[in-house]
Amino acid sequence: MNERELARMKRRMRTLQKKLGELGPVMRGSVVVIGTRNKQPYFSLNKNKKTRLIYLGKKREATAREYSDNYKKLQEIAEEMTQVNMMLLKRDYRS
Repeated sequence: MNERELARMKRRMRTLQKKLGELGPVMRGSVVVIGTRNKQPYFSLNKNKKTRLIYLGKKREATAREYSDNYKKLQEIAEEMTQVNMMLLKRDYRS
C-alpha cells in the first residue's frame, strides 16, 4: 500500500466517523404490519429467542421506521470501517 492509498483510506475513515455522528437514534428491530382485515403497525424485536412487539399506531410508525433504518446504516458503516481498519492494520504489520 502506497502513501496515496493510505491517505485515501484515512480520509474514508474520517468520512465514516462523521456519518456515525450524524445518524441519530437507533433501534434494532423492524416495523411489521399485523392483521388480516385491520392491519396495524408494530415494532418487532427478537431478543433471547423471544419476539417482543410494541404497538405503534400511525403516529409512531414513521419514527420507529427511521430508528430501524438508522440501525441498518450503523451496521453498514461499522462493516466498512472494519474492512478499512483491517487493511490499515495489515499495512502496519508489514512495515
